[in-house]
Amino acid sequence: MASATQLTHRGIHLARLYRSSWSKPLFRNMATKPILYSYWPSSCSWRVRVALAIKKIDYDIKPTSLLKTVSGHAYTDEYREVNPMQKVPSLKIDGHTLCDSVAIMHYLEETRPQPALLPEDPVKRAKVREIVELICSGIQPLQNSSVLDHIGKDQSLQWAQHWIARGFQGLEKVLSQSAGKFCVGDELSMADICLVPQVRNARRYKADLTPYPTIVRLSQKLQELDVFKATHPSTQPDCPPEFAKK
Repeated sequence: MASATQLTHRGIHLARLYRSSWSKPLFRNMATKPILYSYWPSSCSWRVRVALAIKKIDYDIKPTSLLKTVSGHAYTDEYREVNPMQKVPSLKIDGHTLCDSVAIMHYLEETRPQPALLPEDPVKRAKVREIVELICSGIQPLQNSSVLDHIGKDQSLQWAQHWIARGFQGLEKVLSQSAGKFCVGDELSMADICLVPQVRNARRYKADLTPYPTIVRLSQKLQELDVFKATHPSTQPDCPPEFAKK
């Protein structure tokens, strides 16, 4: 039977091997500029653009439409190799390709911790994640373009308004208890990054925002920040001229 000392040394050796096996490929090709596959009105794409702006990460953008009638759309075999779900956003960074906006934001936070997107306080950190999931799992997916296309043109607006209202009822209560200057206290976080695009979606689908004063207040203040102005859908290279600066 191995001694305690031998087991300790073996554990340290295995830990070093484990770290080595992951740390090297994790950060390979960091000198290569990241590429963001983004669609101008996509709320998920906007989240990542804001996160990259906050982290001051320079990147190239590759417009990827969710409309098959537009060139460079997501429903090609070529883009399926980038993102098997054929959705946006996708981010090529550090030699890796990442899909899903929330996963991308967490990767950026873990690899480039400053400026932070999550509070240090564990309760506030959990609250940020709660708000992110309320928006990104409980509201936005129910009114994204693929769902509305399946519902059909005649019912899509009513459907979107229903699920936005239902989601905002809960979100308003959560934010009324957690908000300070931003969604959670006075620290800009992932929660704020997710809130602003979702409010834009709500306005896009003509949802009544009168019952949600906290949501409206936070969104208005956040949209005054440079990171949201610079990454706004109307500023994107694939934004049609008729929607620019709106």
